[in-house]
Amino acid sequence: MSSPRPSSQTQSTTPTPTPTPTPTHRYPNHSAPSMLERTLSSRRVNSYSDGDGGGDGGCDESKTKKNQHILFRITTRASNYLSRIAGSGSFYLPCVTLALFVFFAFSFLFTSRGFVCISSSYGPVSRAGFDALDSDFGALGVPCCRSKHGKTVEWTSKDLLKGLEEFVPIYETRPIKNNLYGMGFDHSFGLWFIARWLKPDLMIESGAFKGHSTWVLRQAMPDTPIISLSPRHPEKYLKKGPAYVDGNCTYYAGKDFVDFGSVDWPKVMKKHRILDLSRVLIFFDDHQNELKRIEQALKAGFRHLVFEDNYDTGTGDHYSLRQICDQSYIRGGGHSCFKDGDEARIRSRRKKFWEKAVDIEELCGPGEAWWGVRGYMRDNFNHSNKPISYAQHFQNSRFVESILDVYWELPPVAGPSLTHQTRYDPARTPSPIVEDGRYGLFKRLGLANLDNSVFNGYTQMVYLQISEQ
Repeated sequence: MSSPRPSSQTQSTTPTPTPTPTPTHRYPNHSAPSMLERTLSSRRVNSYSDGDGGGDGGCDESKTKKNQHILFRITTRASNYLSRIAGSGSFYLPCVTLALFVFFAFSFLFTSRGFVCISSSYGPVSRAGFDALDSDFGALGVPCCRSKHGKTVEWTSKDLLKGLEEFVPIYETRPIKNNLYGMGFDHSFGLWFIARWLKPDLMIESGAFKGHSTWVLRQAMPDTPIISLSPRHPEKYLKKGPAYVDGNCTYYAGKDFVDFGSVDWPKVMKKHRILDLSRVLIFFDDHQNELKRIEQALKAGFRHLVFEDNYDTGTGDHYSLRQICDQSYIRGGGHSCFKDGDEARIRSRRKKFWEKAVDIEELCGPGEAWWGVRGYMRDNFNHSNKPISYAQHFQNSRFVESILDVYWELPPVAGPSLTHQTRYDPARTPSPIVEDGRYGLFKRLGLANLDNSVFNGYTQMVYLQISEQ
């Protein structure tokens, strides 16, 4: 069968949401061993207990029962007394009947509350609306790319919590304290954790800025060689402030810069004595079309990729995996541009509280084009901005699924009530590693010692495994 191929052709007309039949994959499905755990973005496992009362949904039954008992006795006695008055004559009967109704209503209201046990963890199902500031994770959907065989990552939430405990003291020693326009804590932890877990023989980064990501990779793998591709050499930033230059890193930067897609990778791999390309980790923080980068990495034979800025639909300066896989046939994907609909109402309210929240006016372009950014496929820091039809957008998602072995989005490190971040909207993200209400755990991990500003850079960092088979 013919293969679904990605499309980036410029369209001369306004993109319209034309449905298209599902193309068949060119790659047959082969059986593969299942991984140890389900992906963290689809389940929450609280492996650490708190000492601050932020447990897993328990309630104080003794207090609940005591309050129910007192209120029940008061309302019951009052109703009995009024019943006796009602029996003494019919003149007061209408008034007594009304009074009884009011008392029984209050009785039900207060006594029935004792049967409700409110969980300390937040979720869209347990909330009465979408206006909570530090909750509703995933309330507007969290579209995830579907892998070929349903395979996912090996690590669990317990592994992530252990990693956080180890990484916080490391992060406090970072040479670039104020990494403005660079990675914050969430993504720094994600990159460090993935690199340390995979233990690659070679690490390649495309986009280094001041060198913070190079430093993170070095903390994860102290002796592993690094290749860094960056238009400007990090040493140039040393003239204006802190930066990091690694001694065991080969730089293709400054006047020696070569774009990732133009590197002679067979020659470079031979130079570094790399025979197995599945032992190489690629980190992209270069704000380029991620579909383009996936094609280039696939052609070179690389398998393990991390994209730092996996922008949500309607945001960002390049076409991302999150945007590509935001499809109506995927759970949590697809959007409605109806201005009086539920999604429009919810987005409008959340826009008031979250800086990166997108309302319907921003989400939808001409012809109700919501995919990408208002029906456009951005690239190269938004220096390239091409319209794309829904049919092409759909085809791109099918191509990605045909080569995707694993897709895992890094969850936020902690909930907004703990980090006090006000940028990303929790309604479009998976539940955090440390959920809202678990301040005891947040503090014990050392996260409370960090400045709030380091938690403002979350953009759904994603780890991929890809292959043509």
